[in-house]
Amino acid sequence: MDVSTHGFTAGVLPANCPTRTVLDHVTSKWGVLVLIALSQETLRWGELRRVVQGISEKMLAQTLRTLEADGFIHRDARPTIPPRVDYSLTKRGRALSERLLPLMDWIADNADDILAV
Repeated sequence: MDVSTHGFTAGVLPANCPTRTVLDHVTSKWGVLVLIALSQETLRWGELRRVVQGISEKMLAQTLRTLEADGFIHRDARPTIPPRVDYSLTKRGRALSERLLPLMDWIADNADDILAV
């Protein structure tokens, strides 16, 4: 393995590496699920809450803010009555979700066996 890739620096995964922050944002339970949900279609707030079952309003708001700040999600707020806000993946978000989907497929295929142990 090339030691300058995958967050390694001279064979070490340094504590202060910026990849850790991004990894935390992207691979949090809610972050992954929101990204997967948005990989299917653009969704509004309520639709996201229905698709990502179990997420609280607080965690959804926090997750969306973080993923938007990181450039993975686009928030489109329209000044209508009532206000309409749509969430979709950016180009960066689509590239990330293309990498997450195979991981989620693997997890779905193996979860029952892993949890049965």
